Amino acid sequence: MPLDELRTLLDRHARPDCTTAVDGVLISKVDRSDPPAPSMSGTVLAVIAQGAKRLALGDRVFEYGAGQYLVASVDLPVTGQFLRAEPERPALGFGLTLEPSAVAELLIEAGQGGRAAPRGGAGASPGIAVSDAPAALLDAVVRLLRLLDEPRDRPVLAPMIKREILWRLITGEQGATVRQLGLADSGLSHVSRAVRWIREHYAQPFRVEDVARLSGMSVSAFYRNFQTVTAMSPIQFQKQIRLQEARLLLATRPGDVTGVGQRVGYDNPSQFSREYRRQFGVPPSQDAVRLRRSVGGIP
Repeated sequence: MPLDELRTLLDRHARPDCTTAVDGVLISKVDRSDPPAPSMSGTVLAVIAQGAKRLALGDRVFEYGAGQYLVASVDLPVTGQFLRAEPERPALGFGLTLEPSAVAELLIEAGQGGRAAPRGGAGASPGIAVSDAPAALLDAVVRLLRLLDEPRDRPVLAPMIKREILWRLITGEQGATVRQLGLADSGLSHVSRAVRWIREHYAQPFRVEDVARLSGMSVSAFYRNFQTVTAMSPIQFQKQIRLQEARLLLATRPGDVTGVGQRVGYDNPSQFSREYRRQFGVPPSQDAVRLRRSVGGIP
């Protein structure tokens, strides 16, 4: 069974930093269910071989378990946690970075390179989706992981198998979402342009009309497609980015809560503290101490 071998390979090759000898391939091995933690999703394929994982994006919750996969087609602020993970039976997951250029290349070879959504971003698909993994996809993932034991074959065969995995996704149940990664004028590409801009300028106030124009969409189309892809409004998205960046800064600057809030765009310390507590369950000053201990090894 591909899933059985997948578990064995993931368990054997897991490293503390999740990296592998194959570029773009990550392995997760988690032996406990920690509280939900914020992160950026990246553009990725994730397959669970054992245990389960739950991701929250805005008001949407995605849970996927053994034999299922998740695709993220935009780098989105999510909150995630592994479920059903324990030392005797850890959660095991496979991750593969999805490159838009690789998707575009396959679409061109397949004669689909010109099939984009109408200008203005109509028809954007959600940025995250979950499906059952077909046997052909699991088989390709297993063959890619086998190359971790075959260094001579790895440089030649790994790129070929990655392309096969990508093709299985493009032609699979979530193909519409994956295909949009490679289409220059798809609804997803327009939203991705806005997402990148907001991430780069998250500390600055902005007018939605200006970001819509930058993305090449009307304001109404921008709102509709942005909500479809990210499960939140542009302003809510900016707030998520600000709070995640603040949490990262607090790990290294625990005594400067007000300064951190200002750096990520909050002029009002009370508003920063209130929204931080709503997001993470504790005020920033208290979370800063906890983060400092976990990062710096303070007993």
